[in-house]
Amino acid sequence: MANAHSHDSHDAGHGSVKSYAIGFILSVILTIIPFGLVMYPSLPKVWTLWIILAFAVIQVLVHLVYFLHLDRSAAQRNNVIAFVFAAMVIVLLVGLSLWIMFSIHTVMMAH
Repeated sequence: MANAHSHDSHDAGHGSVKSYAIGFILSVILTIIPFGLVMYPSLPKVWTLWIILAFAVIQVLVHLVYFLHLDRSAAQRNNVIAFVFAAMVIVLLVGLSLWIMFSIHTVMMAH
């Protein structure tokens, strides 16, 4: 019976219908605007690319907060640390791989 009580208190941290609705609406808005910029180009391509990148980062944060319930609470601290570590590893792997490929390409084209 003690497990049922601790399980109920753990579920209390999950989002409400209002929280999910806000997350859904923000996600739709953050998808429609970049889609519209691509379908109806009115800005320079570089600006469009930067706007899409910014909206993608914002959308990831919206998903983390509203759907995965990552926040600054003590209960979520380990999950946030694990996420930040995984993101750092991915950025390092992708960034360093691109750096290596660019360096190899530069050296091979010089000869």
